[in-house]
Amino acid sequence: MPRFSVIVPAYKLQAHLHACLESVLSQTYESDESPAFDLEVIAVDAGSPDSCGEIIDEVAARDPRVVAVHLPADPADPGQGPGPARNAGLARATGEYVLFLDGDDTLAPHALRDIADRLKASGDPDVLVFGHAHTHWSGEREYVLPPHLTESGPVSFPLDERPDLLRQPSPSWNKAYKREFTEREGLTFAPGRHTDTFWSYATLLAAGSLSTLERVCVHHRRRRGAAATSGRYFDLFPQYDRTFDFIDSRPELNRWRPVLARRMAEHLVAASATVLTAPGLSARTRTEFFRLARAHYGRHRVPGAAGLRYAGVRFGTYRIYRVLRGIRALRARTRALAAKVVRPVRSAALGLHYRVQRCRPVREDLAVFSAYGNRGYACNPAAIEAKVRELVPGMRTAWITAPEQDATVPSATPRLRPESFGYFEALARAKYLVSNVEFDHRLVKRRGQILLQTHHGTPLKTVGSGSDGPSGGLARHRRRPPARRRRQVGLRPVRQPARHAGPASVPSRPRTPRSNTAARATTCCTAPPRPAWPHCANCSAFRSSRRSSCTRRRYRDYSRSQHLPLDLERLGPRARPGVLPR
Repeated sequence: MPRFSVIVPAYKLQAHLHACLESVLSQTYESDESPAFDLEVIAVDAGSPDSCGEIIDEVAARDPRVVAVHLPADPADPGQGPGPARNAGLARATGEYVLFLDGDDTLAPHALRDIADRLKASGDPDVLVFGHAHTHWSGEREYVLPPHLTESGPVSFPLDERPDLLRQPSPSWNKAYKREFTEREGLTFAPGRHTDTFWSYATLLAAGSLSTLERVCVHHRRRRGAAATSGRYFDLFPQYDRTFDFIDSRPELNRWRPVLARRMAEHLVAASATVLTAPGLSARTRTEFFRLARAHYGRHRVPGAAGLRYAGVRFGTYRIYRVLRGIRALRARTRALAAKVVRPVRSAALGLHYRVQRCRPVREDLAVFSAYGNRGYACNPAAIEAKVRELVPGMRTAWITAPEQDATVPSATPRLRPESFGYFEALARAKYLVSNVEFDHRLVKRRGQILLQTHHGTPLKTVGSGSDGPSGGLARHRRRPPARRRRQVGLRPVRQPARHAGPASVPSRPRTPRSNTAARATTCCTAPPRPAWPHCANCSAFRSSRRSSCTRRRYRDYSRSQHLPLDLERLGPRARPGVLPR
């Protein structure tokens, strides 16, 4: 039995089908040279009038993992939507997990490897949700990694722990489904467009266990100038009717009705805006759409949906919606104009406040910390702040962080908001300023202030003036005067690049506070070795009588989970003899 069954429906997609199938068939598990994945690809020709069927047959003849399926064309409904094609693929799937991929989409390199690793780590849940990227016709990509995809917390969980999964647009191709689960629940796709609506919400509601993968696995192509047909918009209503019928058939799911009703209202608002401006639609068609939208809005009783945003759907007339849309546009322009006036005034006030605070004495008992551009309590600054509170009781500490990162800061440490009056007062008067990245470019170092900048990384890392490209720090360093500051560098291979990275001396230190596991080791770390990768829960180290090498993941500021994607079973046989990775 293959691990994955990837179902690819195709209709008038001959220009992109080759790339789609190749992105799946070229998936490998460990590296580009390793053996191919044990998978099957079910390519379904949905009665396409172009060469999609021939392309599928050609690829199937070359690769035995491809199963070709041809559906007859329906003259009454050309294309039939992806639903019947996906159902035909489901009927022939034999893999443990099923994935759907549109014929013009592609899988990201090593996507199946990461999906397989996450499924293994989470105990084979019913549904795994992963990230995706929208590929526009111009080639630009828009990455979609919403907060609810974080891998922090339990690896497997019920829907009650992350209800936000229901509050987002939910396509079918950003998930992996256990085939046994879909067969047990009897789930199939409905005909027509917007068929993902019922399928995605039904699978999330019925799943006993869910998991997430914070990684872009699918590149979804957005076509330029999609045809505007009445059926494309009117098919939305029966899909939501089927979703609510599914909830009614299972009384235990009734608590999710308000959440889905609110999501339906959001969807109808977005569709209404498209119908209002879509070319090729008559006024009669638009009027009928708004009438049906009003009926669905009232039938499913949307709680908490009020205001101008929902008024057009709520009152359900084409003319009223056009008026309300104009009012909303006018309000948005008014707010934008007000922001253009308020923003410079506030900026000038903050600048004046900072200059005034610089005239006041430096506070010898104040130390201010930040990490990764005010993204939370982490890394070397966090270790230093904790030790300062422990060893210097008279020293007051504060942490600069955004509101969404408040939970990471200890309760004993006051929080400072970036771009606030308190923030600029701290920059002006704190004796010690500690960060692991560049300080605020508006900071003017005063006599008596001490700036400590910690560093970490590998010999491959480029920082400061060693950086290249539009996001590098070279231009920034050229503009700034050589302020006297102290840098803390723990790894010897990083010291030399750090000397050239910016205008500061680089003191040497055998280890950094954050990764000094040996200094914080407990008795469990010195216990006799145990077989098969002995693990210390207190210090996240592996103990062994053999030589060990420490491997820690580099912090990624765009990732919320910060997990270590390290498979020790795969790494062990490849480690050098006598070396135990930890």
